[in-house]
Amino acid sequence: MKRKHFLIHYINKYKWKYLFGIITLFIVDIFNLFIPQLTGEITDGLQTHSLDMGGVLSIVLKILFVGLVIAIGRFFWRYFIFGSARLIEFEIRNNMFKHLSGLSTRYFNNNKTGDLMAHFTNDMSAIRMSIGPAVITSFDATIMTIMVLVKMITHIDMKLTFVAVIPLFFIAFGSILYGKAAEARFEAKQQAFSDLTDQVQESISGVRVIKAFVQERKELKAFAIANRNNMDKNMRVVKLQAIVMPLLDIVIGISSLITLLYGGYLAIIGEITLGKFIAFNQYIGMLVWPMIAAGESITLFSQGHASLNRIKDIFNEQSDVFDNDNVKDIQSIEGTIEFKDLTFFYPESSYPALQNITLKVEKGSTLAILGRTGSGKTTFANLLLHLYNTDQNSIHIDGNDICEIPLNTLRENIAYVPQDNFLFSDTLQNNIAFGANTNDINLVYDAAKLANIHDNIMDFPENYDTMVGERGVTLSGGQKQRSSIARALMKNSPILILDDALSAVDTDTEEKILANLKKNRINKTTIIIAHRISTIQNADHILVLDDGKIVEYGTHEYLLSLKGTYSTIYETQQLEKQLENE
Repeated sequence: MKRKHFLIHYINKYKWKYLFGIITLFIVDIFNLFIPQLTGEITDGLQTHSLDMGGVLSIVLKILFVGLVIAIGRFFWRYFIFGSARLIEFEIRNNMFKHLSGLSTRYFNNNKTGDLMAHFTNDMSAIRMSIGPAVITSFDATIMTIMVLVKMITHIDMKLTFVAVIPLFFIAFGSILYGKAAEARFEAKQQAFSDLTDQVQESISGVRVIKAFVQERKELKAFAIANRNNMDKNMRVVKLQAIVMPLLDIVIGISSLITLLYGGYLAIIGEITLGKFIAFNQYIGMLVWPMIAAGESITLFSQGHASLNRIKDIFNEQSDVFDNDNVKDIQSIEGTIEFKDLTFFYPESSYPALQNITLKVEKGSTLAILGRTGSGKTTFANLLLHLYNTDQNSIHIDGNDICEIPLNTLRENIAYVPQDNFLFSDTLQNNIAFGANTNDINLVYDAAKLANIHDNIMDFPENYDTMVGERGVTLSGGQKQRSSIARALMKNSPILILDDALSAVDTDTEEKILANLKKNRINKTTIIIAHRISTIQNADHILVLDDGKIVEYGTHEYLLSLKGTYSTIYETQQLEKQLENE
């Protein structure tokens, strides 16, 4: 949808509720006009002795009826307008989360978590206020003002009305200037809150690193700076309101003073009755709320507009990885992978992460990838999951260009264990079953046994119902890795990618897991990325990368015979192992 029609799209969906709310509010405002009039009638009737007790009771009953209608009406306009605003907030927040989940990895690499969290909280609240309470205040600031002025002119006196409202015109002009200043300051305030949220999120997520490096004081200072900036930006908004609101009170006070002086004079000379003078003062009092509402509505609209721009920036972001028009109707994958002269650059990088890669992985075989840090190993996994776009015909799966395979089909048929073993703040059972279509505890048991984590889990007091902390912080590194492996194995996908997934386990555990994989992965393709040769030496083929290029390729025995990079790494690791055993 177009940027300028973003909010209209949602409001239009609830237009009838808004309309009923506005109609109800209009009725409430009309009935509000009768109270000063009825009060004035009682005053004049008592002064002229034209009302007896029955007449007074009759007018009092009318006032009670008007009060009842106003009370019921206020309930309904709140229900319709505030309720619609809440529903719109709910929908936008849902759609924003859905849109974010569809964005490519690049977006999340460039945007901080704390900033995105602020969009879901403060910005959404500001938008809700601008399409809920602001609608009420702006309606009262216009319609109520017009109706009260008309009532004052027709029922009381035109000259008195004109004199009394002159100061109120200054409010209209000041509101324009106030709105511009308020929007700019509120946008700065929202950004400061985003920065503060991000600071808190990173500090809490990295608290173990902070403590390990004794950097509490440094983080406290960084938080204090972000907190001070947030306070300063909030104070700029508050200071503006602190200047405007008293000025608004002064203007209203001047209007009331003029009413007392000039209205009193007209009452003394007999141009208006005492009842009309009292009614006029009540009407002036009724104008106080619309004048205050004018400033409040401008504040809410300005804040909402600033937040809306921030939200629209997210919706205007488009994923650069998506199913194109050439995508085929492919429902499953067998597991044959082929790279044809693949060269890949990460966005905004001038140096290739992979260069001239050509190889074929047959279905049911195991490919191991070895290389120093930064050699391009993880990039293989990223590209096979189509997290980044590649040139056409550079990667094929089962003979199909990866760009022609639907993203859902591709990723549903690949089980992946990343370097960063992320676990959710949930039970171990739910974490292991996360990527599968079932939560069957027996299948969870089977996957955990294959990953050699079952016995560890059964030792926990709550077994598979054990809640893990944020990102699995309550588990050891090896337990997190094995839980992630169990999650991948439970998918039972045609392709399995293990990205340095055994680095935190001991060699005995590693051997057991690899033996289980060999039995479980028959006729399924497996790609193992590792630094330890003991992890990969039994693979069907081993790919050695250096600086994004293939330097060696073959079996363990063949690569050793080359006396090249692989052999050097193997001899070094063997020497390290001997030294550890001594």
